[in-house]
Amino acid sequence: MKEKKRDIRALTKEQLRDFFIEKGEKAFRGNQVYEWLWKKGAHSFDDMTNLSKETRLFLDTYFDINHIKVDDMQRSQDGTIKNAVKLHDGLTVESVLIPTATRTTACVSSQVGCSLNCEFCATARLKRMRNLQPDEIYDQVVAIDQQSRMYHGFPLSNIVFMGMGEPLMNYNNVLKSIEKITGEDGLGMSPKRITLSTSGVPKMMKKLADDGPKFNLALSLHSAIDEKRTKIMPFNEQFPLADIKEALKYWYDKTGTRVTYEYVVWKGINDTIDDVHELIKFCKVIPCKVNIIEYNSIDDPRFEQASPKAIDLYKTQLERNHIIVNVRRSRGKDIDAACGQLANKQ
Repeated sequence: MKEKKRDIRALTKEQLRDFFIEKGEKAFRGNQVYEWLWKKGAHSFDDMTNLSKETRLFLDTYFDINHIKVDDMQRSQDGTIKNAVKLHDGLTVESVLIPTATRTTACVSSQVGCSLNCEFCATARLKRMRNLQPDEIYDQVVAIDQQSRMYHGFPLSNIVFMGMGEPLMNYNNVLKSIEKITGEDGLGMSPKRITLSTSGVPKMMKKLADDGPKFNLALSLHSAIDEKRTKIMPFNEQFPLADIKEALKYWYDKTGTRVTYEYVVWKGINDTIDDVHELIKFCKVIPCKVNIIEYNSIDDPRFEQASPKAIDLYKTQLERNHIIVNVRRSRGKDIDAACGQLANKQ
């Protein structure tokens, strides 16, 4: 019976070296293959041109490279690119390239669908089908880096884990992907240019703090009032704000790094002065900054962008209390590539 091929990118460098030794080859071949896989992003053994044809055929006998494929690419009027990314098993996720005058940011997915149930997010309607492997996350970054160079003339500068899925519900694979993205034997990107965004899973936030990450943390907050947050993010009932505050304090004590709060303001939901005051109190828990994000419609009449007056109220009051606040305008809305819109519509 023919032996089933293994996914070669599931092996460490040491395991690859051991494989070559076991087959009577030189150990350094493992280093060469590892570099092709993780530094150069090779999707085929034929690409590994410093290996003999015999070695490439030999590798193909035992292994597969389960790489992604950009199945569909849409370009927005503002330069944003949305990719429908086909995985090796036929499932699809989406990733986005967000350009500005000075940088390009990759918004990558970590799950097919999502483990959580935020009412305002299109991805939540898909439910979670599976977690992405480290190489599938890494491949999204490589593809967007290539697009950044091709369409904008410079390499990818930043990465946000704000695509489909809750990154902390795919903890090990997400951290392994960041190791490959930041490692010297990988893409060598600075971890300071990576932000992991969570909807708030206290136990995993503490675990992350214990693991001493060098990247940034963002919390998708949207209300600092438990009752309101539970209405729009029902899982808040299991992970209430008191537990999240405790996890944030733990994070700051361990890392000394401030957190960014992502916050959408909706008409009739969280646009009152009481909402603003509760957010200000929440911001006093640890050093932080607030990103007020424009709402992107998912055709749900319950959610409507708040008035400019309400946004200005938040901005003015936060600044008056010496809290850093940025108002973020969404990009890629014309191709459903904006925050909260990723749902594999095609």
